[in-house]
Amino acid sequence: LAATTGIVGATVVAMGLISLPAMMRNKYSPSLATGTICASGTLGQIIPPSIVLIILADQLSSAADQASQVRKSLYKEATGEFSMPSSLDVISTSAGDMFLGAFLPGLVLVGMYLVYILALALLRPSMAPPVQNNDGFGQSFLNKVVMSLFPPLLLIFVVLGSIIMGIATVNQAGAIGAVGATIMAGYRLYEGKGTYIPAILALVSVAVIIFLQQNFDLNIRMMAENGTEGPIALAGLASFMFITATFWSGYRTLKIDNTLREVMIETAKTTSLVFIILLGAAMLTAAFRGFGGEHFVKEFLTTLPGGFWTQFIVVMAVIFIMGFFLDFIEIAVVVVPIVAPILLADPSANVTAVWLGVMIGVNIQTSFLTPPFGFALFYLRGVADKAINTLSIYKGVVPFILLQLGALGIVGTFPELVNYLPNKSFLGSFNAPPPKNPKLAACVDDYLTKALVEDEATITAAIANLGQINKDKLPSAQQKALSQAFEKAQAVYSLRAAAEQEQAKFDDMAVDYAPLHERVRMIERDIRREDQAMKELAQKIRFAELDGNKDKAAQYQVSMRKHEVEKQRLQALIPEQWAGEFKIFRTQVKELTKAQRNSARAMEGAYEPVQEMITLIEAGPTLQPIKQPLMELIGKAQTASLTTLTEPAQALEASLRDIYGSSPVSKHITKARRLFKRGKENSRAKAIGHLEDGLAALASEIAWRAEAKDNIYAALLSYAEATRLNIGLLSQPKVPLEIVDDLATCKASH
Repeated sequence: LAATTGIVGATVVAMGLISLPAMMRNKYSPSLATGTICASGTLGQIIPPSIVLIILADQLSSAADQASQVRKSLYKEATGEFSMPSSLDVISTSAGDMFLGAFLPGLVLVGMYLVYILALALLRPSMAPPVQNNDGFGQSFLNKVVMSLFPPLLLIFVVLGSIIMGIATVNQAGAIGAVGATIMAGYRLYEGKGTYIPAILALVSVAVIIFLQQNFDLNIRMMAENGTEGPIALAGLASFMFITATFWSGYRTLKIDNTLREVMIETAKTTSLVFIILLGAAMLTAAFRGFGGEHFVKEFLTTLPGGFWTQFIVVMAVIFIMGFFLDFIEIAVVVVPIVAPILLADPSANVTAVWLGVMIGVNIQTSFLTPPFGFALFYLRGVADKAINTLSIYKGVVPFILLQLGALGIVGTFPELVNYLPNKSFLGSFNAPPPKNPKLAACVDDYLTKALVEDEATITAAIANLGQINKDKLPSAQQKALSQAFEKAQAVYSLRAAAEQEQAKFDDMAVDYAPLHERVRMIERDIRREDQAMKELAQKIRFAELDGNKDKAAQYQVSMRKHEVEKQRLQALIPEQWAGEFKIFRTQVKELTKAQRNSARAMEGAYEPVQEMITLIEAGPTLQPIKQPLMELIGKAQTASLTTLTEPAQALEASLRDIYGSSPVSKHITKARRLFKRGKENSRAKAIGHLEDGLAALASEIAWRAEAKDNIYAALLSYAEATRLNIGLLSQPKVPLEIVDDLATCKASH
């Protein structure tokens, strides 16, 4: 129920009216019963779809942009370079990523609740005695449970799945959920004959539309050309039936118990509340930043000992304490925009926005349970029997608050729980990046290191077979390409070993260099602060002198001299060996980059020419239909007006443009077409000569590709398949599905 509504109040009130009386009748412990209902109601804030996650996604996307700018500034200060590698950029988030990231932590939290309740029931049976059912727990009971659970779960799957799979935006998915909930409410509220007719009508309509969409082109503009008038008319009828079913169900919800009106009023209240809070939060945040509050927060957090994790723990503790007094919306739209950019910009931990969002979401979730202003407690107090006192409710939620804090610790310790599903969804999607994407470089390199060792025998055999291919009957360009591919393939392991050797040197050097680098950069940071302070003081001195306030100017001069002395002291702290050590380390970085680049180029050069050759051979049969139109054009060129031949030549060029590797033929036709366009009679023979050269080139291309198909195509395919996931990995257009799990697992950890 919590996951279906995503609203704590609705869930707690519904469970308080339905489940609480039943548990009290069966002599459940009041604290256990009330604690279970309150805690279960808050699950909707972390299990998708969730309003909290949507708001956090919006706030964190903006925070990620700000953090990215801050990190670029830090990179420039640390290295002196203006351009930061994209692999060091802050990874943003979206509502779909937040839903995926929160899914496994939500299940962990549910599991902890279940284990706690089960253990308590087994250890102290008096707190949760077995429920008696006079009708038994047979098939009838199972049918009722399925009918109660299946439709809401199906709706959740449709709404959440449409967002995650990229079929619909959050707003569109919300509309889907609203229509689905209306149809379900229509048959749940109505009692009597024809209860399920609107729902059945809607399901049949959707099934018909899906079937037609999968089997026919329903584009109305192309209706006449495709001859799909019947399917489009049927789709229109199905759409009308679905709309009828929706309005029918909506009419039921409007007339029965005034349900629709009350729901719309509550929705309007909630929406107004959210927007008013958002407006107020925007004003507060702007004022806070305008008066330098963000600067003070940043200074406070960045000067804490212990680095990122100390900052993170302090922020989470503040959010937890604020949860005692504030609603989740205020925390999400006021606190998160201030602290999130600071945490995301820190390169020492390099956390993802989705992980930070889920951690904050789990933390905010406890705000519904923490006295004295826990909203779930108020909601339950409003519908609970007077026999249940408020203290019992407070006592009941304490174990669940501790469980939520435990879940927070688990998610913080194992970030893979959050990051794995978003990474896997992205890397396995239609829009997956290529393996050479800089953000995947570290994980791809780890995978290649393992794959090149495990597949060494297969790779070596494939390279040997490539060298034995007979290239004598191939065109010179293709012979050269295959020969170079063989040479590159032979050098792959040696260049890879050289890159690993340079990496080992870099790692050894970094052990001694890193503390020196960090120390000097901290000193330089303090020097920049002194420079900034002196710049501000110089401005104050100038203003004081303009106002004739000599005493004030003298005070500023004294402060200026103190900062100058402090700057000189800091400059003296920079070790003398810093310049030399920095130069040596930069040289090693360049050597490592060069070795890695040579290794990557060798692998690409060992695979891409072979793949290109395979594509050329496979495109051979598509050249055959060009022969007859080309011969006809040559015949027409003997007597026809030259300008009239421009269009047929352009048509041939267009046909060749879609055929891979057709430039040896198309270049001759292009030359002839240009002569046709000029229309000079004395160039007729030259144009015909170009066409005949094109015909000869076409015959040559068809011949060598056909022969290669019979003789070397199978060997090339075997080599490409053997090296696709190792040597040829960097040349793939997108991440292969076979390695998605490996890369997603690698990227899931910080």
